[in-house]
Amino acid sequence: MHHSVATVPLAVTAAMLYARFAASSTRPGLCRFFALIPVLALLLVLPFLIPLYGVRGLVAFFLVWLGEFKLLLLALGHGPLDPHIRPLPFVFTAALPVKLRQISKDADVIKTKTVLLSSSIKFAVTAVIVHHLHHSKERTHPYAAFVLFGVITYCILDSVLPCLAATGRALGMELEPQFNKPYLSASLEDFWGRRWNLMVSAVLRPSVYNPVRARLGVPAGVLATFLVSGLMHEVVAYYLTFRAPTGQVTAFFVLHGASMCAERWCACRWSARPPRVVATPLVVAFVVSTACWLFLPAIFGGGMDDLYLAEAAALASSFRDVGAGS
Repeated sequence: MHHSVATVPLAVTAAMLYARFAASSTRPGLCRFFALIPVLALLLVLPFLIPLYGVRGLVAFFLVWLGEFKLLLLALGHGPLDPHIRPLPFVFTAALPVKLRQISKDADVIKTKTVLLSSSIKFAVTAVIVHHLHHSKERTHPYAAFVLFGVITYCILDSVLPCLAATGRALGMELEPQFNKPYLSASLEDFWGRRWNLMVSAVLRPSVYNPVRARLGVPAGVLATFLVSGLMHEVVAYYLTFRAPTGQVTAFFVLHGASMCAERWCACRWSARPPRVVATPLVVAFVVSTACWLFLPAIFGGGMDDLYLAEAAALASSFRDVGAGS
């Protein structure tokens, strides 16, 4: 077992407890920001300790993007973090893409069972797709392979994050869901704002969108938000692949920001909107086609897909050996 399995969680926990102490001891502003600089620097380094591509990318998303933004908002006295939150919920909220909310105990058992069932199905789908790609990728059209890798990405995120939420619920914390059936989106605004990776929206809204919108208007706020999101995706992609950014990922998000602005402009001038049965396939087709064109090749192209599949095969083999040995 690699040492990062223990060192990274322990370092993150210690860093976030220090951040809570520093925030509780200083007022929002420059003093608090300077007090948080050691944590901000540490979060940039920790993902490099992880040897596995997929895990390193996921940890970079948790720490380098969301964690850094949450701490910067904390330095300003905004965002989901509050130094008055109890230590365990503070660490949980700071280190993971989750947001606390009021506990509703009535549906607790049902929620946990639903999460386990949904996550099990998505893990099974991921295993089937990985097995297919491992044995048949050469006979699969490149765009079809990109779509399958996109499905894997969604299944992993929508399995890992609900499991984290179930863990938090077991510790007495209710966590907001991060995905809300994005495949049912009726518009780009619906997809990005209310259905896909909602913790990112919750972090970008106060840190980028609201300040820019207040000064330059809604379209500028939307474009700035998508630009920052694209740049941060480039950073996470670097941690994942160790390859220099190509700009494709940023182009994908800028395109979607401009498309959302155009969508809003059309909605303001024409009251009639296409029915959901028409709008949803159009939105999904646009997201998938542009992702295959710009986003997914930067993550899975250039031979990276073979490395991911080889890593998955090696992990599966290790688990089989452990199972056979026990």
